[in-house]
Amino acid sequence: MNYQELSHQIKSKSSYLCVGLDTDINKIPKHLLKEKDPIFEFNKQIIDATIDYSVAYKPNIAFYEALGIKGWESLQKTIEYLPEDVFTIADAKRGDIGNTSKMYAKAFFEQMNFDSITVAPYMGSDSVEPFLEFKDKWVILLALTSNEGGKDFQFEELKSGETLYQKVLDVSKKWGTKENLMYVVGATRSKEFQEIRKSVPNHFLLVPGVGAQGGNLEELSKYGLNENGGLLVNSSRGIIYSSTEKDFAKAAGEKTKAIQEEMKGYLERFS
Repeated sequence: MNYQELSHQIKSKSSYLCVGLDTDINKIPKHLLKEKDPIFEFNKQIIDATIDYSVAYKPNIAFYEALGIKGWESLQKTIEYLPEDVFTIADAKRGDIGNTSKMYAKAFFEQMNFDSITVAPYMGSDSVEPFLEFKDKWVILLALTSNEGGKDFQFEELKSGETLYQKVLDVSKKWGTKENLMYVVGATRSKEFQEIRKSVPNHFLLVPGVGAQGGNLEELSKYGLNENGGLLVNSSRGIIYSSTEKDFAKAAGEKTKAIQEEMKGYLERFS
């Protein structure tokens, strides 16, 4: 999916919501465990209930890897089930020496047909550039994360006076363009959104941390939205585990609709 197509989806659905499919076999409703593939059945029902209000889906790869080959099969079926006009994110946080990154890129872009993948920037340009060589595929680079441990390094002040996360933005935006490079910016870092938007005004930002992690949707929308949308705001646990009973899909759909309606208002005000 290219930049214009993603922007069009946001405008047509009045939504910049990404549903995180962090599907934990230990948390899904117990009645699904009798299914041949409980993980896929859960994902399928969540997708059916939320597709009208969401523009993107982000499976967290760890939850599927942990189940071995069966988990990978569930993941593949999930990606194949999703409509072509939604944006898919492999939340894999890969990044290694060049030839290894190239194999990761082939795995997620060619074999599994994801639109994008999250990548760690620590090893520098040659660990990221192999992912950027694929047409209409995206790198989503970790810039400023919402976890508490992110403070260990990301706010470290360098001799230049900038912080480490600012250095990541300044250097990495030369590797790709707004057409193939996004950034992860945690929702709980909304105070930094204005500064980040000055550095990357037209790039998309993937924003985790809304919902269970307590990010402020109005504040990050005010500072993060641009004329093309410019945001993909992710909610995982807050949506998919709205209920652990047989009505789980209905509850997820209702929660997603409520978020979409809120986002519609912010798009009208801030973009």
